[in-house]
Amino acid sequence: QANGKAHGLGDPTGFVKLISDKKYGELLGAHMIGPDVTELLPELTLARQWELTPHEIARNVHAHPTLSEAIKEAAHGLEGHMINF
Repeated sequence: QANGKAHGLGDPTGFVKLISDKKYGELLGAHMIGPDVTELLPELTLARQWELTPHEIARNVHAHPTLSEAIKEAAHGLEGHMINF
């Protein structure tokens, strides 16, 4: 299931997968497939630079509808409680 912005753009394909260290919660990287995913890179770059955990990313405000909601959903998934999927 794609997020609202992807549906609005007419291309709901793609996904965001975050990879974190289970013991320490450190964000190690991400896999992103889909149109306009390059727009999501700044948030993940800052998250790595500031050493944010998936929990901290998930608690950050992500406006609706935006593609960045996919990052929030992926972060919630690592925490074990996705909102929309």
